[in-house]
Amino acid sequence: MGTRDRRASKTVGRGAALLALTMALGMTLGCDEGGAPEAQRALLQEHVPRVKELLRQDRERHRAGVREAAQLLKRGFGVPDAETRERQMRVALGRIQQPAARGSVPQFIASPMAFLAAVDIDGTVIARDSDEDHMAGQQWKERYASVREALEEGNVTYELAEFPAIEEGQPSSFSMIFTAPVQHEGQRVGAVTAGIPLWREAQRLSRQLRIDHAEAIEAGLTLWVYMYRGDRVFYGPDAPPELNEVVPDAATRRAGLERSPGGFTRDLQLYTRWYGYAVVPTPAIGEDAGIIVFRAEAP
Repeated sequence: MGTRDRRASKTVGRGAALLALTMALGMTLGCDEGGAPEAQRALLQEHVPRVKELLRQDRERHRAGVREAAQLLKRGFGVPDAETRERQMRVALGRIQQPAARGSVPQFIASPMAFLAAVDIDGTVIARDSDEDHMAGQQWKERYASVREALEEGNVTYELAEFPAIEEGQPSSFSMIFTAPVQHEGQRVGAVTAGIPLWREAQRLSRQLRIDHAEAIEAGLTLWVYMYRGDRVFYGPDAPPELNEVVPDAATRRAGLERSPGGFTRDLQLYTRWYGYAVVPTPAIGEDAGIIVFRAEAP
């Protein structure tokens, strides 16, 4: 995240009444008509519904993907030698994500996922899809309820999971994890878990919105998506640093959601441009999680 530019003029929309708009998704947002009314209307009517639909599609796609991966990888769980099984599983986990590979998983092509891991029936990670494997040997059955449910009850599961930092002193990360049980020769032998970090999902959503509006983006329209969980905000490395610094903080989000629990829009001025933004909770992603979508009209 970049250093805050103190020259930035951050002027929140003033003295406007809250306007309740019921959206097609059954969500009521508080709208503060200020210096960016057109942007706020577009956020309410177009961009927020689009982002929510993309999130729904991603959840469905990756649930289907781990289910298919479990079928493709099931024989690997039966390799008796632990070192051989780990080595072969790591190769197989990477191979099924390659578009040209025979037996690849189509749902994983062009996915924002950061890892695919195989978990033994006792909850220990066998391997992930990288030679730099900090996950092997970790106990996920105890740590993640969704992995435990997949292993014990045989369900395909989802969870917004917190992962400890690899390097000391760094913050933990949050990933959307999808887990499918693995059945082989009539027995449950383990599970397969795919993970999408929130920052990667935010990057994917931003890119898709910008593709959807490529012509307008070329003409100067600004569109970016951020994700939050609790006090923290997540975004891709290509997000503009000056905008990263004015994302509404946790106190602002909570205050707005207290007045309008389904979400709200506001505006702010950054240098000479007015931005509208929407803050919308997404309970289907996780507790105290949501999206923040910014739009500024072309200069």
